[in-house]
Amino acid sequence: MTTIALIGAGGKMGTRLGDNLAKTDHEVLHVEPGEAGRARLAERGATAVPADEAVPRADVVVLAVPDNAIGQVSADLIPRMKAGATLIVLDAAAPYAGQVATREDISFVATHPCHPSVFNRAETTPEAQTDYFGGVAGRQDVVIALISGTDADYERAEQVIRAFFAPVVNAHRITVEHMALLEPVLAETTAATCITIIREAMDEAVRRGVPADAARAFILGHIGIELAIIFGEIDSPFSDGALKAIAGARSILFKDDWKRVFDSDVIDASIAEIVGAQSLTH
Repeated sequence: MTTIALIGAGGKMGTRLGDNLAKTDHEVLHVEPGEAGRARLAERGATAVPADEAVPRADVVVLAVPDNAIGQVSADLIPRMKAGATLIVLDAAAPYAGQVATREDISFVATHPCHPSVFNRAETTPEAQTDYFGGVAGRQDVVIALISGTDADYERAEQVIRAFFAPVVNAHRITVEHMALLEPVLAETTAATCITIIREAMDEAVRRGVPADAARAFILGHIGIELAIIFGEIDSPFSDGALKAIAGARSILFKDDWKRVFDSDVIDASIAEIVGAQSLTH
């Protein structure tokens, strides 16, 4: 059994993780200073524990707090952790920005859920099919980066991560730098922006007279088949007309240098904004 101090246990992410950890044999110490968060814990039958009591006891400390608070919270808590314990943060932004306090005698891990795949056709229950975030019924993968520590530290952290993001299929071991390329760059800067444009395009079709229900049904169906073609889920090419439309529209929709979003200066600026820093010093 692993003793886990869940920091920010009464928040949105903290309650998600706590609900899953409650299904395990791990001892969970819920740390939550806010009254609203404590009330949410009480609704779940959990009682908040002071950080001074929870952190020194914990084998693993999980920071379920906003990115821009991780620097301050980690600086406060890490001196109180016992030697050999592990700190887990739920995003790469703060460690990438160098804002997580350090100690030589503890280990550090960053993790993030992949969320259930749009191609996860194996789910058979409505609960799993509509668990878009994951961590309830929909199966998902996770990514994990060992920032410092041993393989044994990583393995212990992976077991805790699999528990609080359950049900988990695969855990992909990557680096913090890889994680920053995945989020914000791939998932948010690129994919979320493109999807936002798709929604705006649907709204524009409606503005120009297409019935809203028809436009929504048409684009959501086409997104599914287009994703399946692009990502090799089906052995079927785009039609000649679609290929001509794609070739003709790229220069209208995208700048030639759009892959600059992967350049280090752009990533640094994005992550600095996320963590509330003027600039990054790494």
